[in-house]
Amino acid sequence: MGKLYCHSSGVGIGGDTLLQQPTPTNEPHAVSWANVRGLEDQQVRRLTKIQQRGVLWKHPEGDSAPAATRSIVFRLSHDGEVEADGNCLFNASVKSMRCNLDARELRRRTVKRFLEDLASLTVAEREAVDSEIKHMYSPDLESGWGVHDIQELKLLARKVDRDSLDSAIAELVGLGIPRELAAESIYRERCIAVDDGSSWAKYMATSGSKDDEYHIIAMQYSEWGLLSVDENRDGHAAAFGDDLAILSLATEFKREVFVVQAHGLDAMVEEENCVFFLPHRPRGPICEPPVFLFMKGTDGVALEPITMSP
Repeated sequence: MGKLYCHSSGVGIGGDTLLQQPTPTNEPHAVSWANVRGLEDQQVRRLTKIQQRGVLWKHPEGDSAPAATRSIVFRLSHDGEVEADGNCLFNASVKSMRCNLDARELRRRTVKRFLEDLASLTVAEREAVDSEIKHMYSPDLESGWGVHDIQELKLLARKVDRDSLDSAIAELVGLGIPRELAAESIYRERCIAVDDGSSWAKYMATSGSKDDEYHIIAMQYSEWGLLSVDENRDGHAAAFGDDLAILSLATEFKREVFVVQAHGLDAMVEEENCVFFLPHRPRGPICEPPVFLFMKGTDGVALEPITMSP
């Protein structure tokens, strides 16, 4: 994994060679952190300091890497908002990478890369991936309540099956079963649970467009039972990019992806430590400088683009 340092003088830690602080540039896309909506004062102050000082990225291959990419200092600036929906990872990545792809094509390539890598895993590795997916999208509703107040199941309904699903739900309602309980019963019986690599790929390929094969159904539960069923009848719900998607995106483009997460006062951390850099290293070689994406700790879901200026 490439090393990332954030230091007041723009130097690496532990006696590494001094690098000049980045020279301010008039980046056309950059937005002042003070103008980013939803940030608390401590987040703005810390992010502004990081922007001014820069972060030092070191290629994991060290002296074996091309000279131009061995050590680079970046200034990180917010690159504007994208829609805070399930497509935010891909919309933000398009802007951050300055790539000539649209978000749907980036999503498609990410899923394709995931499936190719999945096929090359050992049995044990694949079981670990399946377990991670099951934990995220098909959790055991008999446990986990000491950590979560609400747990959510994700299911996939084939669009062509909508009429038959509606008929089956209506039949149960006609027998006196409440609508939500009837919907829960039919969807859990007839839809695809997102609980392994194959179903994850179908889920992550869903962008909320008319060309999708599936609609995403979401069911929320408390410890005492069903809270709600989001039937997504208009088909606009898209799968949010998770850590597996970010890893596959990094692998596809042979670049590390750092999620810059800024926490507010609700996280009860000191201002100096309120910003984290969460790394996602490609499964294969690293051939280009990293990509940075921004996540507000107070929001915790939506990703936004970051401009990096060497």
